[in-house]
Amino acid sequence: MPGDRLRRVLAVLSAGGDGWSSARLCGACPQIVGVSGAGVMLMSGDIPQGSLCATDEVSQLIEDLQYTFGEGPCVDAYQQDQVVAEPDLAGPVTRRWPGFTPPALAAGVRAVFGFPLRTGTVRLGALNLYRNLPGPLTGDQHADALVVADVAARWGLEAQAGAPPGTVAEELEAGADFHFTVHNAAGIVSAQRDISVTEALIRLRAFSFSSDRPLADVAQDVIARTLRLP
Repeated sequence: MPGDRLRRVLAVLSAGGDGWSSARLCGACPQIVGVSGAGVMLMSGDIPQGSLCATDEVSQLIEDLQYTFGEGPCVDAYQQDQVVAEPDLAGPVTRRWPGFTPPALAAGVRAVFGFPLRTGTVRLGALNLYRNLPGPLTGDQHADALVVADVAARWGLEAQAGAPPGTVAEELEAGADFHFTVHNAAGIVSAQRDISVTEALIRLRAFSFSSDRPLADVAQDVIARTLRLP
């Protein structure tokens, strides 16, 4: 990556001098790239683990929608290991994300962009950017976003490297929403139905969608043993 671009990005991220955090990482993205908001979603296998950070309510909604439906720019960017851009969410060339798109549009999202977080062969998730106006990123904006995604991936790996085995680093967990309730419920469904956790999460999402109930509420009922999925 060009040294001057990296130095500029690091200067913005380091402004204030009180150390890095996931909130600072997300909060600097709109200024660096020139977008309305940003979020970082962590993934493991094909399963979204949750939101590391988000800049505003709309960004948090974007993260929550992708977690709930298992689809969206971050999910595709991670799974395809490439940048995913939808510059006109209301009039896309190819329609996709049937669960994600309507509520995102209702919240004022008009363009979304997903950039995979990876270092070498290690993939962590994806950086999500949104704008309240349609249109593609410029070449400079795209390049800046690639730098931010690379810096975020390296910071995440370095932070997690210092955590005890089987735990999440404090730097990553602070302010994050890892949906522990949903993951616990998926584990219960997995044991009840003798299926993989991935399949259990798919069933939880399907039940949430078909019953028009929040995924977190469905998970709570599974944990409380007041609901057993078919």
